Amino acid sequence: MSIATNLFDLTGKVALLTGASKGMGRAMAEGLAEHGAKVVISSRKLDQCEKAVAEICAKAKGSGGRAIAVACNIGYKEQLERLVQTTHERLGAIDVLVCNAGVNPFYGALADIPDSAFDKIMNTNVKSNHWLCQMVAPDMVAKGGGAIMVTSSTGAFAGSEVLGAYNISKLADIALVRNLALELGPKGVRVNAICPGLIKTDFARALWDNEEAVKRVNEQTPLRRLGEPEDLKGLAVFLASDASAYITGQALTVCGGAYMWR
Repeated sequence: MSIATNLFDLTGKVALLTGASKGMGRAMAEGLAEHGAKVVISSRKLDQCEKAVAEICAKAKGSGGRAIAVACNIGYKEQLERLVQTTHERLGAIDVLVCNAGVNPFYGALADIPDSAFDKIMNTNVKSNHWLCQMVAPDMVAKGGGAIMVTSSTGAFAGSEVLGAYNISKLADIALVRNLALELGPKGVRVNAICPGLIKTDFARALWDNEEAVKRVNEQTPLRRLGEPEDLKGLAVFLASDASAYITGQALTVCGGAYMWR
């Protein structure tokens, strides 16, 4: 017997995602499209976006979902403005925003980080998300509802001898989410942070691509495995849909149980 439910139905919704040509962003975009959303795939390289669009559309066939590709470097405000404008022109007002793109150009102690690297981390991982939320929120306010997600990290919950600036930026993202949730909640807009643990992506390759790291994860993580990009699909659909209608201002952790005690 099939069970009919509209809880996760995203038919007709317009979803804009940054950092979506591969990894977690790609998986989240795929999940949204499979549930009927019209999805904008953006990242710096147009060819990678177009490749992701072709594969996402093939998998979402029959759901009513579709995808388009728009190149954008989130570090430049004018490119974000063009991204939003292009979305409006091709798909319409935005219902769902996933701020997933981020950078980490420095691996080492805070004592050694150059100003240029610190500024790039904070500007790209925090200020650019703030810019994009400013640009997109009016669409949602006008409709009386919408969902914003910002990809943070379990790194936000602890210090690090080698990822300090990155972790600081990710904790700032949670603070940004909470403030936006407070401001936009009365207008029907929900804002939440997604905090992945160690996920098997190219971005995090330096942290998992060795036998010692895999052994540690398999021994210490309750689910005894690394995370996969596909582990983010369901959460993105949940947060974008009516299934999460009373959830806002939260930092939802996807880490196989590694941070349940933090």
